[in-house]
Amino acid sequence: MVVNSASERVLAGLDPEQRSAVTAPAGPVCVLAGAGTGKTRAVTSRIAYRALTGEISARHVLAVTFTARAAAELRHRLAVAGVAGVQARTFHAAALRQVRYFAPRLLYGRAMPELLDSKVRLVTLAAARAGLRADRTAARDLASEIEWAKSSLVEPGEYVVAAAKALRETPHEPTKVAEVFVAYEKLKRAGGVIDFEDVLRAAVWGIEEHPDVAEQVRNQYRHFVVDEYQDVNPLQQRLLDVWLGGRDDVTVVGDASQTIYSFTGATSSYLVDFPRRNRGATVVRLVRDYRSTPQVVGLANAVISQARGVESRLRLELVGQRPAGPEPERRIFTDEPAEANAVAARCRALIDAGTPAREIAVLFRTNAQSEAYEKALAEAGVPYLVQGAERFFERTEVRQAMVALRAATRSLPGETPLPAAVVEALAALGWAPDAPPPGGAARERWEALAALVQLAEEYASTPDLVPLGVAATVERPVTLTDFTEELARRAAQQHAPTVDGVTLASLHSAKGLEWDAVFLVGLADGTLPTTYARTAEQVEEERRLLYVGITRARQWLWLSYASARSPGGRPRRPCRFLPQMAPAAGVERATGGRPTRGPQRRVTRIVSCRICGTTLLAGPDRKLGRCATCPSDIDDELHERLQEWRSRVAGAQKVPAYVVFTDATLVALAERRPGRAEDLVAIAGIGPRKLGLYGEAVLALVGGAAVDEICPQKSF
Repeated sequence: MVVNSASERVLAGLDPEQRSAVTAPAGPVCVLAGAGTGKTRAVTSRIAYRALTGEISARHVLAVTFTARAAAELRHRLAVAGVAGVQARTFHAAALRQVRYFAPRLLYGRAMPELLDSKVRLVTLAAARAGLRADRTAARDLASEIEWAKSSLVEPGEYVVAAAKALRETPHEPTKVAEVFVAYEKLKRAGGVIDFEDVLRAAVWGIEEHPDVAEQVRNQYRHFVVDEYQDVNPLQQRLLDVWLGGRDDVTVVGDASQTIYSFTGATSSYLVDFPRRNRGATVVRLVRDYRSTPQVVGLANAVISQARGVESRLRLELVGQRPAGPEPERRIFTDEPAEANAVAARCRALIDAGTPAREIAVLFRTNAQSEAYEKALAEAGVPYLVQGAERFFERTEVRQAMVALRAATRSLPGETPLPAAVVEALAALGWAPDAPPPGGAARERWEALAALVQLAEEYASTPDLVPLGVAATVERPVTLTDFTEELARRAAQQHAPTVDGVTLASLHSAKGLEWDAVFLVGLADGTLPTTYARTAEQVEEERRLLYVGITRARQWLWLSYASARSPGGRPRRPCRFLPQMAPAAGVERATGGRPTRGPQRRVTRIVSCRICGTTLLAGPDRKLGRCATCPSDIDDELHERLQEWRSRVAGAQKVPAYVVFTDATLVALAERRPGRAEDLVAIAGIGPRKLGLYGEAVLALVGGAAVDEICPQKSF
């Protein structure tokens, strides 16, 4: 094996666990990667390292992801590492490419059937044939049920029994759903069309039933990587198995604690059972969290530590690697309008203080919760976008912009700088860079076009984003034509730019994303967990959904719920996964958000180790703010002065020294070196009384004052 500087650069900066994943021997490898632990870096580095050392050829690698965005990110990172030729695609995109390539052979010269973009129209017709009237919402529910069945390898005649075994909450009587399923398949065949599940099945069939196709596919793809392996469904696993054809060079990456798509047929069983099904597999655990502060990591660990069921067997306890940040805020409101208004006001304050709107997200359990926050943000003049709504490149204004940009390639002078050319082209649509409208739909449209301008600026200034031939030609600047071609490529891959607005998203659609500031809202029992979660397995998935939401936050996290849905409504309980959300001093009303007087209840505050992020349970550890086993950064000289000061104060008051401050509190003071009263009370063991008695003296000592200046010795 050749070792060269390029391969060594791939290993540079990896932590020990990531390095183990990258350099693991050929064969089955299972990377259990917690949230924020750098799994994308580990995956791309493994591919790059093996290719650069000559162990494998990049053109023989197929890396499978679950989103086009993730596939694009993987291709980009590999290109930066100097590795070209790797196929990085979603399951559906990889299967579709193969089916189209082999269609003339498999279909004996007939044209490949048209691919359905959506099942809704045919499902509506199928429902009518089954004697059901289905509006668009009902048709979507029926389509989702058909997708679950096909992804789970369930045929129409098997649906009723399979749905009962899986405890499915069916949109109609199972026998009626089965009738719709049968009618849908007939309509599809009669119309000469196929759906996305058919594409996967066709790829499986082509390889299983045609040895020549199997030989060609397996000769092309010899090394496999599967991201988000906890989300594969039986049909996708069947396809992976036929791709492998009995070979074992496969690396899977996943986190059982982020299994949140079982309703689509996804199952973590393949991840959980991977070592058993692949004897001699290498298993690597990535637990160092580089995304979130120790405070966020500690809360995430506290939530998932209570998990039960098969997924909990692979539970990872994350270890925070970032500097300490603020503790997660927990807020309770009288009703949902008050909660939405408070969230909008805080978003406005964060943006005014310098946090980009695109680095803020409001996450909720169901899409129906979005409307209240759209209204509140619009009234507060905060730009926003709704994740999972209309795709970026399918928005009317974006399509119009792409037409305008193509037209501008013929009318604008060739020497016009790219960003200026884009701004000038968009001016024809009435867009101006210095005239953003207030929040709401108009602001959302403006931000979408602004994202194109920002992308043009990045494209013109970042060589990695520019086509290879252009970047290598110093004399020729990047042109508007180059940019329109880049937009067409991104549109085909659904690789959307980042729009500058607060993201509103369901917890499911937030998977794989992250923000500086995250609001987790509506955390009331009955909403999270949903009332539809009736079995132990379903409740555990709801817990994992909350865990995913918490781990989206890098720096700042807000958790809230309304004690009633509407003013004067029936009282609700907080999310059972967050017992610490019980109100400490009443709830906040819509008028000013001030606490109301009411029965007080003691609340145990979650304290996280500021070094590793582990939830602290022992009293001394909570005072120190770190695990007893984590390294200390104590100021020994300050500690000695604090001990001397405590001794004098205790002598003067004629009390034992620990009554002033315990040894653990002194160590915490010498380690954390608080500079303000707020920092003092953040240390467990220092409450308002001791702050009043000793706060000024302690802050002076931390600031460098000598003990004699504060507490002079008596003369004898």
